[in-house]
Amino acid sequence: MTNYALPKRSAIDAKYKWKLEDIYDSVEKWEEDFAEVKVLCGEIVKYSGSLGQSATKLQECLNLSDDMLSLTDNVYVYARMKRDEDNSDPVYQALTDRAAALSTEVYSAVSFIVPEIISIPEDVLSGYLSSNENLSVYRQVINEALRQKKHILSDKEEKIIAMSYDLASASKDIFTMFNNADIKFPYVKDEDGNEIELTKGRYIKLLESKDRGVRENSFHALYDTYKKQKNTLAATLASNVKSNRFYSSVRNYESALQASLDEDNIHVDVYNNLISTINSNLHLLHRYLKLRKRALKLDKLHMFDLYAPIVEQSNKNIAYKDALDTVINGLNPLGEEYIGLLKNAFESGWIDVFENEGKTSGAYSWGSYKSHPYVLLNFQGTTNDVFTIAHEMGHALHSYYTNKNQPYTYSQYKIFVAEVASTVNESLLMKFLLEKTTDKNEKAYLLNHYLEEFRGTIFRQVMFAEFEKIIHEKLENGEALTPQTFCTVYRELNLKYFGCEVEVDEDIDMEWARIPHFYSSFYVYKYATGFSAAASISQSILDEGKPAVDRYKEFLKSGSSDYPIELLKKAGVDLSTPKPVQDALDVFNKILAELEAIID
Repeated sequence: MTNYALPKRSAIDAKYKWKLEDIYDSVEKWEEDFAEVKVLCGEIVKYSGSLGQSATKLQECLNLSDDMLSLTDNVYVYARMKRDEDNSDPVYQALTDRAAALSTEVYSAVSFIVPEIISIPEDVLSGYLSSNENLSVYRQVINEALRQKKHILSDKEEKIIAMSYDLASASKDIFTMFNNADIKFPYVKDEDGNEIELTKGRYIKLLESKDRGVRENSFHALYDTYKKQKNTLAATLASNVKSNRFYSSVRNYESALQASLDEDNIHVDVYNNLISTINSNLHLLHRYLKLRKRALKLDKLHMFDLYAPIVEQSNKNIAYKDALDTVINGLNPLGEEYIGLLKNAFESGWIDVFENEGKTSGAYSWGSYKSHPYVLLNFQGTTNDVFTIAHEMGHALHSYYTNKNQPYTYSQYKIFVAEVASTVNESLLMKFLLEKTTDKNEKAYLLNHYLEEFRGTIFRQVMFAEFEKIIHEKLENGEALTPQTFCTVYRELNLKYFGCEVEVDEDIDMEWARIPHFYSSFYVYKYATGFSAAASISQSILDEGKPAVDRYKEFLKSGSSDYPIELLKKAGVDLSTPKPVQDALDVFNKILAELEAIID
């Protein structure tokens, strides 16, 4: 009987590790930039009280702010990604803590800028923009400040708020350390009877097992572990919700939801319409679950059966190189330039591939304006992992295009559009694989995988979004957020979304306790809107070819130079209406009918 413990970081081959030395080749170099940021903090405060004196003063201050913020990003990104390699490493725990504190200091130092800008008469600002060409690049920044004028406080108050961000991030930091460094799951048996250590990275693969006993035991082992810490985890999540309420209240918003959406200039109706549209189409999800139950030949479908493939596939583990080749072939419609950038990323140390002890779970793309993008994976050799590569490289190349074409001030595109590029890649890859196969069984498997993407990216994320909305409203209405509150709300949502066809096991009530995105509140709904936009864009690329690719690349290059809704309108998608979401659900309906015709 083999014991499959996670390898140490040092045991991973260097060719499968990202090259963070491209940012800093030593901690000493990091320390130099850390010290430089401290100097720049002292320089920028000298501009306080002078921004209304001239266009030149305002331009110099904004330039210096960009220089300081981009350098701060570099310092923080390096420290945090080094910690993500092994969250138990005390050296990079310390560097990350210092970088976070530095970020707080920096944002405190620049907190006077926006209040001073909005105190300048608008006709004077207009004159500044007309007379100073170097200042005109900040037109969108200045217009955005004026738009949010009623939510911006005095210079002194903004400085206090900026100083509080480090404290406010404590709940997220505590959860991150608990969920990645401290939590330990028991060993479980795989299909061959091997004792393997249960991890978050291995969990979904175990739930995809053909052996129902493996699925059930893994499901209960995971949630039993979280259940033992339910009081701590509830207090941590409640603290995050309270933090959101605090900031929305002091900035004169009606709710935390409104405050969050206003950052993207998006009306609350977009969020509510999304939930309403999905709720009106839950019959499609129920129909899919009914097909799943029939295909698995089960009298009762349980929560631990939701990831089991309903179509037989090869048990062959997909090699990492083969996964990369598949992604390249699938994304060929995006053109030679895009594919060239993709290949360069694969060969140049952008990606950290395999799971190791202490490594942050899941997958992400990150980086700074001064660095190339990076991608963290926990590759397990599944079809889902191939799609994850395409997804994260969508993020990475979105960042690459934006950073090459925008000044720093517009380089950080809004989260609302962040999931579009990643999902366009997934959609193109899926359509490539469906067209490539001549095998009826493989086609059925891919159709099911596509339906699972819809279930995970639209139905599941909107259920998460509804959960966030409810718990924030409860706090805003004066209710306490206890473990029982979270479990009750979460259970009721599971009953609504799954209850018609699924036995809603009691352990699923604790799922809220393991979702990292709940600490980036009101984020997850953007997966659903982004998925819907991507469905439209990917189809236009396949239908039109180069003209659509060119429009899409202009979107990728735009960063945050305009509001997200407007950027997507230019790409042909209007997410201010429910139509794109409904159109995506119509695609789900079509795919479901196709799979129903294949599966007896």
